Amino acid sequence: MADRYLSFTGSAPGRFLTRRLGLPQPSALRRWSPERPGLAEGEVLHLTAGKPAPSAAGSPCAVVLDATGVRDVDGLAGVHAALHPVVRSVATSGRVVVLGAPLDLADHHQAAAQQALEGFTRSLGKEIGRGRTVNLVRLTDRDAAESTLRFLLSPKSAYVSGQVIEVRGTALEVPVDRDRPLAGRTALVTGAARGIGAAVAETLARDGAQVVVLDVPQAEEDARKLAETLGGRALALDITAADAGERIAAELPDGLDVLIHNAGITRDRRLVNMPADRWSSVLDVNLASVLRTTDALLAAGTLRPGGRIVATASIAGLAGNAGQTNYGASKAGIVGLVRSLAPRALAEHGVTVNAVAPGFIETKMTAAVPLLIREAGRRMNSLAQGGLPVDVAETTAWLAHPASGAVNGQVVRICGQSLLGA
Repeated sequence: MADRYLSFTGSAPGRFLTRRLGLPQPSALRRWSPERPGLAEGEVLHLTAGKPAPSAAGSPCAVVLDATGVRDVDGLAGVHAALHPVVRSVATSGRVVVLGAPLDLADHHQAAAQQALEGFTRSLGKEIGRGRTVNLVRLTDRDAAESTLRFLLSPKSAYVSGQVIEVRGTALEVPVDRDRPLAGRTALVTGAARGIGAAVAETLARDGAQVVVLDVPQAEEDARKLAETLGGRALALDITAADAGERIAAELPDGLDVLIHNAGITRDRRLVNMPADRWSSVLDVNLASVLRTTDALLAAGTLRPGGRIVATASIAGLAGNAGQTNYGASKAGIVGLVRSLAPRALAEHGVTVNAVAPGFIETKMTAAVPLLIREAGRRMNSLAQGGLPVDVAETTAWLAHPASGAVNGQVVRICGQSLLGA
C-alpha cells in the first residue's frame, strides 16, 4: 500500500502544512538501482576528531569521521568540533559514519569516551532529518571494514540508521567481480516464495549467487516461478520437519555458502487469550527450526568455510510488542542464537553468523494492519516512514558478502532507527 502521507509531504502544500502543524516531514529515500547506484552528487568528506577539518565545497554526500583515537572526555570535544560545522550541509539522503574503536575495558576513560560515541551517533541520527542516516562502526582493522563502509556509504543502506556495528579481525576476501560478489556461490533462502524472502532471493541473485528458493509445499508454485526467473532452483520443504536439515544437506551435495533463515509466522494474541498451539507454532517456525537446521547443516559440513548464516530477528524481539509474546520470544531467541553461535561457528567451521532485525516494513501483512496502527508504525522512527523488503534484502546481501568475514555476531536493525528499542 502506497504511503500517501509521504507523497503529500513531498508536495509544496504538504511541506507548508506539515511545517506549520509540527508534523513529521519524511524525505523520500534514495535507494540503489542500476541507473542510480551511488548517493547524490557530492564528495565524501573525511574528518578526524581533534584535527583541523579540510575545506569542503558544496554539500558532501557523506561524512566519515575517524574517532578511533578518542580516549577521554577532552577527546570528545574533537567530535563536536569536526561535525558541528558540516552536519547541516550534508546532502538529502546523505550519510554520516563515525569510526570508533573497541572498548578497552582496562582503561575506563577510553571505554567511557568510546561508549559516548554510541549515544552521540544515535542522538544525531534522530535529529539530522532529510533522509540522512548516522551509524557507528567499531573496528580493529580498516581494510576488514571495507564491505561495511561501502554498504553504509551507499543507497543500499537507506533504511539503516542509528546502528552500532563491530568489525573485528583482519581476514579480508576481495571478490573478483565487485558487481557480482557472490558469483560462484550457492545461497539458500527459507520462506522465499514471497515478501521479504523473495526480495532477499532476488538481491542475492543480482549479486551473482545461485539461489535455492525454499518454501512450504503449499507455496511450491510461487517458489518455482521465482526460481525460474532468477535462474535458481526451488525446494518445497516444511522447515519445521525434524529432518529438514538432513534433507537440505541431501539436496545440496556440493555444499552451501550462504544460509538465510527468513521463514517466519505470526499468531498474534495477548498472552491471557493465547492457546498453547498459537504459542508453539510460532516458536517452532521462527526459532526451533532455525536451531535444528543450522545444527544439522554445520554438523554435515554442508556450509563451506567462508560461509555465511544470516537469521531474521525483529525489533519486536528487542523492544517487545503487545499481543506478540510468542513472536517477541522467538525473535529474541534468534539474538541469543547469534551471540552464542557466532564465535564457535567461525572458529570451528569458518562460518559467520549474524542477524537482521526488521522494523516496520511495507508488505502485504502490514498493509492489512488498521490505519492508525499502520501510520504509527511508519512514523515512529527517525526517517518517519516504513521500510521496503529490499532494505532487508540489501542488508542481508552485505552480511553475505565474501568481504564481510570480519562482521560476526551482529544484530543489525533495519528500522529507520525505530524510536522503540535500543
